[in-house]
Amino acid sequence: MLKINNLTYRIGDRILLDQVNAVINPGTKVGLVGRNGTGKTTLFQLIINKLQSDGGSIEIPHRWTIGVTSQDAPNGPKSLVDTVIESNKELVSLWEEAKTATDPNRISEIHDKLTNLNAHSAEARAARILAGLGFDQEAQCRACNSFSGGWRMRVALASLLFTNPDLLLLDEPTNHLDLEAVLWFEDYISRYDGTVLLISHDRKLLNTAVDHIIHLEGKNLTSYKGNYDRFEESRRLKQELNAKQRVKQNAQRAHMEAFVARFRAKATKAKQAQSRLKMLERMVPLTETLEEKAPNFIFSKISELPPPLYSLEGVDVGYEDIKVLENISLRLDNDDRVALIGANGNGKSTFVKLLAGVIKEMSGNIIKSSKLRIGYFSQDLTDELDPSISPIDSITKIYSKEPIESIRRHLGAYGFNQDMVFGTIKQLSGGEKARLLFAKIALAKPHILLLDEPTNHLDILSREALIQAINGFPGAVILVSHDPHLLELTVDRFWLVANNTIQNYDGDISDYRSLLISQNRSIKHNKKHQKERTQPLKTSLSSKKDKRRLAAEQRKSITVLRKAARDAENELVRLSEEKSQILESLKNPKFYKEQPDEAQALQIQIGHLQKELDIAEKRWIEEQEALEKAKTS
Repeated sequence: MLKINNLTYRIGDRILLDQVNAVINPGTKVGLVGRNGTGKTTLFQLIINKLQSDGGSIEIPHRWTIGVTSQDAPNGPKSLVDTVIESNKELVSLWEEAKTATDPNRISEIHDKLTNLNAHSAEARAARILAGLGFDQEAQCRACNSFSGGWRMRVALASLLFTNPDLLLLDEPTNHLDLEAVLWFEDYISRYDGTVLLISHDRKLLNTAVDHIIHLEGKNLTSYKGNYDRFEESRRLKQELNAKQRVKQNAQRAHMEAFVARFRAKATKAKQAQSRLKMLERMVPLTETLEEKAPNFIFSKISELPPPLYSLEGVDVGYEDIKVLENISLRLDNDDRVALIGANGNGKSTFVKLLAGVIKEMSGNIIKSSKLRIGYFSQDLTDELDPSISPIDSITKIYSKEPIESIRRHLGAYGFNQDMVFGTIKQLSGGEKARLLFAKIALAKPHILLLDEPTNHLDILSREALIQAINGFPGAVILVSHDPHLLELTVDRFWLVANNTIQNYDGDISDYRSLLISQNRSIKHNKKHQKERTQPLKTSLSSKKDKRRLAAEQRKSITVLRKAARDAENELVRLSEEKSQILESLKNPKFYKEQPDEAQALQIQIGHLQKELDIAEKRWIEEQEALEKAKTS
């Protein structure tokens, strides 16, 4: 087992880990969670001896092999399969030795070791892992240095998994993966034979692949049994118990302090007072657990536009003379919540850029409202933020007529304190830059959100806040994300980007996961086998006809219910504002003297409005309950 004993680590005068303890048993899969900057990656560095602790120890069985995610992408002329296989140094060394060994005993020993390493299936295993991470047969034979950095990081992950270490240390392993690869990775880790310690902000991965959670908070480690959802519930119950005990302790302390103050000077009670004083000195105060809070993502109300927001007929789009997507015919309405699914490189981002107006269609017809306001998020835009200016200057450059105080309050709602507001953007983390971009988007009061991988740099709490904001957003949403949890909770429909076009996918994430598992991704781009792949796909889907129909009906129902809830809320707000305006008029004493009849009429109207408000509030509650019930059913 891995044992962490009274481990302490400092950065300058700051204590990051303060005498922390933890035990990780063999075969356990542990999610290491905590806010950014609390020391999760530092703990990994201490485990692999890249950093030296200031106290305590880490015990790891000497026979264990350790593998950790690399920040360096492999680069060289060898094929991907060869690159992955050669990452297992022991295997390669034994193969080389086997070529020249002459001693029978040594040959037998080498043979046994190669058998234990499953050398006979090495190439097949490497190919399966690469396929799961998105590389088809043709790609696996290409030179590693022919791929971009993001794809080569996938090769690094494939190499790590291929070595099959006893202890697997994974630090944000899904950052460079698409949804398809994430779904495969979840399944792979959940079946992994070794011990896993995983840092991730992917809630679905932490629910699917791990059986324990270690929470790093306040310089301390706390272990919980179960997945992330169970951890949240256990932690909540623990906080409630702590709060009750703290109230009880404070009452006891106050009672004893009062007794001591009252009787310590009296001879008959002095001994008892002294005894209580000692009890007070021994009493360890229970500290209040500070609730972790995520910044808000706030979107304003908008005026609804007549549908459709977009109508595409026979649209082709690409770059220069190269078509990426062809013959797109789709419609997008005000309440649509759509996720684009399909492998990286199929054209999801290209389609989002088309809708955002970043690129133009090559042919076909696009109709959209002339009053349509668009909120577009992509990682490219966060990278394009001017690092030399402050967040507030970044916004005032666009919204120069907006009062400075209003912008400061707006940035404050997005988690920017005064130092951050007036500091430079280059000092911001990736997550803070993402929030700045969302703050800009919100000020535009968009009718539609076009979100291309919005969660890449957000921690779990920020992702949950974004989910709430998207669900509360009054317009349409187009979403590209490799976070299954985000997709499951925010979208009603899926469009599949594949085979150079976009089509409606009549299923949910679970259906898509099953489809990916049943299909061999290694033939995804191989035209020779397109027909072979198409037929099983249809068979797989047709076998779930009833399930798909019910899912489609449920999504349609949720869309209707969401609109009903929104209409009910708008009516409630309208009536409340009308009542407030009347009450404001009635506050003026002169109004009663100068317009007594009007004042009396308004008082009668207040009574009618209150009845309407009661009815509207009841309707809003009923619509919200119906919507929540539909979402969870």
